[in-house]
Formats: sequence, C-alpha cells, structure tokens
Amino acid sequence: MAAMVRRQRQRPRRLACWALMAVLLADFLALSDTLAVMSVDLGSESMKVAIVKPGVPMEIVLNKESRRKTPVIVTLKENERFFGDSAASMAIKNPKATLRYFQHLLGKQEGNPHVALYRARFPEHELGFDPQRQTVHFKISPQLQFSPEEVLGMVLNYSRSLAEDFAEQPIKDAVITVPAFFNQAERRAVLQAARMAGLKVLQLINDNTATALSYGVFRRKDINSTAQNIMFYDMGSGSTVCTIVTYQTVKTKEAGMQPQLQIRGVGFDRTLGGLEMELRLREHLARLFNEQRKGQKAKDVRENPRAMAKLLREANRLKTVLSANADHMAQIEGLVDDVDFKAKVTRVEFEELCADLFERVPGPVQQALQSAEMNLDEIEQVILVGGATRVPKVQEVLLKAVGKEELGKNINADEAAAMGAVYQAAALSKAFKVKPFVVRDAVIYPILVEFTREVEEESGVRSLKHNKRVLFSRMGPYPQRKVITFNRYSHDFNFHINYGDLGFLGPEDLRVFGSQNLTTVKLKGVGESFKKYPDHESKGIKAHFNLDESGVLSLDRVESVFETLVEDSPEEESTLTKLGNTISSLFGGGTKDTPDTKENGTDTVQEEEESPAEGSKDEPGEQAELKEEAEAPMEDTSQPPPPEPKGDAAPEGEKAAEKENGEKSAAQKPSEKGKAGSEGVPPAPEEEKKQKPARKQRMVEEIGVELVVLDLPDLPEDKLAHSAQKLQDLTLRDLEKQEREKAANSLEAFIFETQDKLYQPEYQEVSTEEQREDISGKLNAASTWLEDEGFGATTVMLKEKLTELRKLCQGLFFRVEERKKWPERLSALDNLLNHSSMFLKGARLIPEMDQIFTEVEMTTLEKVINETWAWKNATVAEQAKLPATEKPVLLSKDIEAKMMALDREVQYLLNKAKFAKPRPRPKDKNGTRAEHPLNASASDQEEKVIPPPGQTEDAKPISEPEKETRSEPADAEPLELGGPGAAESEQKEQPTGQKQTLKNDEL
Repeated sequence: MAAMVRRQRQRPRRLACWALMAVLLADFLALSDTLAVMSVDLGSESMKVAIVKPGVPMEIVLNKESRRKTPVIVTLKENERFFGDSAASMAIKNPKATLRYFQHLLGKQEGNPHVALYRARFPEHELGFDPQRQTVHFKISPQLQFSPEEVLGMVLNYSRSLAEDFAEQPIKDAVITVPAFFNQAERRAVLQAARMAGLKVLQLINDNTATALSYGVFRRKDINSTAQNIMFYDMGSGSTVCTIVTYQTVKTKEAGMQPQLQIRGVGFDRTLGGLEMELRLREHLARLFNEQRKGQKAKDVRENPRAMAKLLREANRLKTVLSANADHMAQIEGLVDDVDFKAKVTRVEFEELCADLFERVPGPVQQALQSAEMNLDEIEQVILVGGATRVPKVQEVLLKAVGKEELGKNINADEAAAMGAVYQAAALSKAFKVKPFVVRDAVIYPILVEFTREVEEESGVRSLKHNKRVLFSRMGPYPQRKVITFNRYSHDFNFHINYGDLGFLGPEDLRVFGSQNLTTVKLKGVGESFKKYPDHESKGIKAHFNLDESGVLSLDRVESVFETLVEDSPEEESTLTKLGNTISSLFGGGTKDTPDTKENGTDTVQEEEESPAEGSKDEPGEQAELKEEAEAPMEDTSQPPPPEPKGDAAPEGEKAAEKENGEKSAAQKPSEKGKAGSEGVPPAPEEEKKQKPARKQRMVEEIGVELVVLDLPDLPEDKLAHSAQKLQDLTLRDLEKQEREKAANSLEAFIFETQDKLYQPEYQEVSTEEQREDISGKLNAASTWLEDEGFGATTVMLKEKLTELRKLCQGLFFRVEERKKWPERLSALDNLLNHSSMFLKGARLIPEMDQIFTEVEMTTLEKVINETWAWKNATVAEQAKLPATEKPVLLSKDIEAKMMALDREVQYLLNKAKFAKPRPRPKDKNGTRAEHPLNASASDQEEKVIPPPGQTEDAKPISEPEKETRSEPADAEPLELGGPGAAESEQKEQPTGQKQTLKNDEL
C-alpha cells in the first residue's frame, strides 16, 4: 500500500518533468531556425541592413556592390526587376518603371495632400485608384500594377536576401525602423508589407528610438543614476525628427540596476529634408538649361522625364559637393537631344533657393521641448543624425536655435538607427543574450474611447450622454495593456476608438494625418450573457486593449464578468492542478500562493487591473459621469512595461471612482496584495478565522466583437495572400533568370577558355592535330548556337550543352592534369620510400634484449616497401613507352594510394614504439639487477664497469652495501634516511642479507 502511494505521488512529478522537457525541446527547435536576426533601417532614400549571428556581433551588411548603404529604389519591367544601385542606374533609362520614395504613400488615401505632392514631384509615375480601400497604386503597364505595400515588400525581401548572403544562413526574424510620426494606418501598412515578404517582424521600432538606443549601448558606462537629457536632431532625405531622450540607471526586478532611455519629447516635420532641397536645385538647373536654349525654340526640359531624372541625380551630387565647397560646376552630357548642359552654382544661390526650408529647421526643436515640458537649459547636448544635417546652413540655423556652443557629431549619422535596431533584435530573439537596456518609448498620438448611453435626468427626461475616456495619453509609455470596464450596459452596444487631442499638429499636418477615427467596435452577446447568469452580480463589460512594442493598437478581447457567493467546500485537486503545482515546485515556487484552476480564466483580467493607468485623464466636465460608466484603464502586468517615474499616479477622477464603487472587484484586492485570483483561492492563514465559509466565484463570458476600421481598411486575407504569392512568383522568376544567366556565362566562358587552351604547348603535347580540330570545330558550333539561339534557350538546354562539351574535352584535360601532378607525387613517393627503408634498417639494428617490433611486423613493412618500389619502377617504365596522346597508366590517384598504404605501416610501428614499455633486465647470480640505479649518473656507471688497477674484469670485488648505498652522485636527489623512499631504493638494489646488515649499521 505504501509503495502504491509513493508511485501515485511520483506520477505528477514525472508528468511535470516530461512537460518541462517538451517545453525545452520546443524552445531548442525554435532556436535552431533563428540563429541569425536582422534589422532594416528603412530611410526615404536609402536603407541600411544589419545582422547578428553567432560570432558576428552587430555588423552592417554589405550589398552586392560592397557598399554599406543601399538605395531604396525598385525598377519593374515585364521580365525582370532591379534593386539598389542597379535600379538607380535604370532611373535614367526608364524613369516611369523606376519607383522611389514610395514610403510616402503608405497608409495614405487618394485625397491625402501627400499623394498630390508625390504626383507633383514625380509626374512620370501614373497612380491608379483602388476604390475598395480608397488608396493609390503604381500603374506601370496594364499587367504591372503594384500597391506601395507590395513595392515595400519587394524591398524587404531584397534586404533579407542581402542579409542571408552575408550571414550564409536563412533569416526570418527582423526589426524594422519606421519614422516616429507614423500613425496606426502607416504602421499596419509596414507590417502588411513584411508579411508579403515572408518576414517575421519582432518589432517596428521608431528610428529615433533606435538611434537613442545605439547611442546609449555604446556609452553604457557613462550612464548613472543622474538623469542626462540628450537631444537628437535627425534630418534625413524625406523628413526631420527631433527627439529628447533621458538616460539614467533604474532598478529592475530581473537584473538590478540597469541603464534606461526614456523618450521625453518628439517634434517632427514630415516634408523637411534633403529631397526637398534637391528638388529645388533640380528646378533651378532646369530653368538655367531652358534659358540657355531660349533662342532655339526648344521644348521645356521639364516635359522630358529622362532629362528630369538626370537633373535630379546631378542635383543630389551638387548638394553634397556644395556642403564642402563655395561653388561647383554642374555638368550633364547629352541632357536633351544630345545637347550638353553646364552651369555654375554657388552655395549662396543654393541657400537662397532653400531659404524657407532653413527657416523651418527650429520648428521640430520647439515641438520636442513643448511635448517634454522642458527648456533648452535642461538639454546637455544636441547630436546630429541624418544625411541632410551635413548641409552647413542647417547646422548654422540649428546651432543658433538651441543656443549651444557646438553640435554633437559623435555618432554615425547614417548607421546609428540600424545598429540600435539590430541590438533590439538580438534582445528580442531567443538565440542571443545581451546586456539589458530598458527602453521606454512614447505615444505620439493619444488614443481614446468614446461611447454614448442614455441618461435619465431628475425630471424623468431621457437624453443621450456622450462620454470620452483617454486610453493611451500623449507621451505615455508603451508597450502597455489597458482594460476599460463598462458598468451600465446590459444589452448589445457600440463604442468607438479614436485619436485624442491632436491640437499640437498644424492644419496642414492634420490633413496629411488622415482620419482621426480609428475603429468602431460592435459588441454582440451582451444581453445573452446577462440571461445566462441571472443570479450573478455583474462586474461590467471589460474590453482589453494592447498597444504592443510596434506601437500598433489592438483589441484583444471583450468579456462580460459576473460574480456570486458560493459555499466553500473542500474539493480534491484535479490532475491538472497537481501538475501545475508540481511544475511550480520545480522552479522553486511553493503551493501556498498557487491558485486553483479557473474554469473561466480570470487571472489575466486580474493582472491587468493591478495598477491604474498612467496619464488617463477625463475630459473636462465628464468626470462625475465617467465614475459610473467606466473604470479606470488598468495596466496589464502579465507583460510589465518599463518602470514608471514615481510622479505618475492615477487621476483624481479615477481614484474617486474606485472609492465610490465601494465594492472593489474581487479581482483587484488579491492582485494588489500579490495573491492569486478570487475563484477557489484559499484565504490567508490569518484571515481564515475572520472570514465566513463563503467565497466569491467569478464567471467570464466571451463577447462577440465586430470591428469596423475607419482610418484605412487593411488588405483582406485573400488579397494579402494573393500579393504574397505575386511577390514570391517574381522572386522565383528572378532566381530562374539568375540561374539561366549563370549557365549561359559558364558555357560562354568554357568555350573561350578551351579554345585558348588548344594553342598552349602543354595541351598540344598530349593531343593530336585531328583531336584538336574536332574539339575546335564543336566549340565553334556551340559558340554560333549560343549567339543565334542562346537567347531563347532554357537553363536546362544551356547546362546540357556545357555538359556535352566538357565530356568531349574530358580526356584532354585529364592527360594535362596528370602530367602536372606526376613530378610532385613521384618525389613525395621517393621520399617516403627512402625514409621507410631507413626506419626499417634502424629497427633491425635494435638489440634483441630491447627489441619492441616482432619479426612479422618488420617483414610486413619490408614487403610493402619492396612491392611499392617494384610497382613504381614498372609503372614509370610502362608509362615511358606510351605516347603522350594515350590515356596514361601512371595515375596520381594510384600514387597516393601506394603512399597511404606504406605510410599506414610505418605509422603503426611508430605508434607502437611511442607507447612501448622497456623490458625488465635479468638478474645476476647474487640477485642484483644488471641495470644501474635510476638515480646514478653516467660517470658513476662507468666507474663501476672499469675494474680497479691490478684486477681483471672476471674478479670484480663485491662492493660493500653501505658504501654502495652512500656513494651518491652530486646531482642525485637526496633521500631521507629511514623514509619510504630510502627503504624502497635499498630493497631494490641490495640482497636480502645485506639489507639487514645495512639496517643494523644505521641503527
């Protein structure tokens, strides 16, 4: 019986061990596929790709041109695609099919001002209209039509191929940078593009946050408990972002004191960047060229897309040169109708063209300071980021605006974001362990929940009351989870998720921003849940929201929660509960604080309602109504956000709501005390006596949710799958094209190389004139076929033709290669034979007493040596009789085989000699050994062999034991008298009787 009880007790532990092993195995299998991660810093003009893999920490990927920066340009033709520098060169030849700056169209509907701006900047592109989503797409031809998301998916797929070639292994996980000012629609568009490319996005990280992380990681030692405020001014090609970041060390539960960065303020200008400066220069150059051809009645150069593409490329170069020179000559050969263009442009003229742009440089600084509620005196340093900050006038205006002595340039302006993003990728990946660095990003656009309900006034009149509740406040931290509880609804209802107060944006920015309404949520099943639990007390309808690491808002679920009092009856623990307790005990957790298994899974709700939300404030005049309608948004601690400052507290309205409710939900009380959920949880020992034998049971009913997206509808799953398949087909087509080009190049190279070899002396020596003519004729025929029909030949046909030619020339190449190898191989064989023979002679000279090799072993080695000598002489002689044009009988592989067989025999004897032990010496008549003591020197041994004068060797005197033992050489190690060493040495050297005499003498 006792044994049976022990077995029953061990069974849950065994099950727990198996469950733990399964989890570890699953993690290991997951790690095997994600040993390398990548980051993509998506800029408007160019991108930087970085990887982390075992042995390669944080490295920028080089593209096919061995450059660290790749242009974000795609050229789409009927039969091929070009990316990066290849696409940039195609922009001159085919500007209509070359797409650039398409990120500016992500998440934008057709009426957005940015769409009109894109049409004005790049009139060569035809933009089609999608009536379902109200968006635009590129219409290159009737067969080639791609949305901005699809084009971005192509670029992401290309970036992954670069990373995989650099890492030499497949990569699926990535962190992608996006501008900090991207709203929900724009972020979802990037995620959809990544899904089309087959990438698993670990996180969308704001590029300003990635830059700040890179800065902090490489200056970890300089961060301490004192807060340091750093301003990053990032002016890139398409936009400008100014960020205020606070660095300091904070105490974390997992790793103790760790450095932290907190985004405190953000300001931006969506259209201020290097591209706008280049467009101004392009317009200036076009005007100069038109003036030069004014009397020739020529067309306006602006009507020629190719000419404008050339002018834009020259404007880009001119902007870069003028950053270091006062003036420069713009030159373009054959701009239009083979007419060259040449004009001198000064830096003063450039600054006059962009005067209004430079006036906008301080704008993002002021926005960042206002959102952070700081002044310039609190900023310790201003650091420049982005390529456009290299323009001298930008630095001059910015330096005057911030009032500092100098601007910081101690960061890689191009690669900082990519390095910060790849560090975050390594931190998020399970395959790597990095030093913790706490990142607290900030919400740029506040999000609130709006709902309407009927209110009965004192006069009995019913009216509709509109309520607002801020869900995620401006500059609040994320990732973060929130829960909104609706207490006064017992039937199906709707509520809306919208952006909050966007007053910090100007009128034009608001138009670019797009729709301020995000989603309408329609709940179904609320009334049915109340009918299902008529005897239970309602705790409201709880909506669980999540603003994840990528800054994307989602509604996880909506639940109807009920509670009732039930009598506490002890029940036997279920097997799953025992298993859970056992697993908990394996990790050091006790069973006291482990709650019973919940049927309705209310633990998550309890965790999310532990602490009040940060910065959730009621609209003015709505606080009293909100106390009744909705609980304060609660933060989910199942994924705890970074620690918040001590000053962050719940608003007064929320605190008042909690006090007025009086009946705090049973989920909140135990969670605040660090206990488990309310259902089935035994009370604490000290409270057992006070509480009655009744407990609260919580029931949770899932509510059906229908979401109506208002800002920009996502692509339906079928269309998303269609787009992903379309991109995959294009990728396969490109791979097949590359494979065909490789086969054609290999065939062409083989033909030219072989034709050249036929005239080399070493090939003519081993071939006849007829053989060479036959080979040359077939090579010429293949070359003619490749020129005439090779363009239409498939990859298989090209490979078959190459295989046929190689088979034709195989004998010729073989004879040449063998003759090249003979001298080296034969010389090595001769050396091995000579050394083996010398080794055998030495082995036979070893005295019989010390011989360690048997006669069979030495005979075997001698036989192998003789056979190898005989084979070599006979084969060399036979080869000398054969003509050079015949197949040789002396083969390099046979020489290597003979060498290996001989070397194997020699190595066997060498290893035997290495580990052999010396044989014991025979003893003489008196019982002493013939060998001398180990501690005797060579001079002592010689003296003992030579007899003294007057005596012969046959009449040697027997030396006295005492003298023999005492006479030690000077270099011998002395032994302690009477010690173990002395006794053993004497016993080995002296007869039995003499040992006793020596012992008596010592005594």
